[in-house]
Amino acid sequence: MTLDPQPLAPALAAAEAAGWATVRLDLDGVRTKSGLMDACAEAFRLPEWFGRNWDALADCLIDLSWLPGAPGRLVAVTSWRECARARPADWETFEEVLGEAEEYWRGTFEVVLAEGSGGRRTGR
Repeated sequence: MTLDPQPLAPALAAAEAAGWATVRLDLDGVRTKSGLMDACAEAFRLPEWFGRNWDALADCLIDLSWLPGAPGRLVAVTSWRECARARPADWETFEEVLGEAEEYWRGTFEVVLAEGSGGRRTGR
């Protein structure tokens, strides 16, 4: 992972200007796996069949047919540190799922982990 010294707002604005869809996944107050799954379901507007487990999340992020078309997607995950500290094993799995989606969509699905005005990219 590399540090992204730029504020989050310009990255979101640039993505939106390029026609990319943006997802803001705010994890403030999330301390459990079920809370993380609920936050993902809401932020990504996951389909009703989303099973609220890692495999289902991975499937949803690889098969984006349930979303409106877009040339790319930028996912901004904010307020994530406490969630990562509270559930380190789940956080590691979550990062793997996001990384697999980035790899699958190569250059059209990017994730930025942000706290405050800065962030870091998950890029592999």
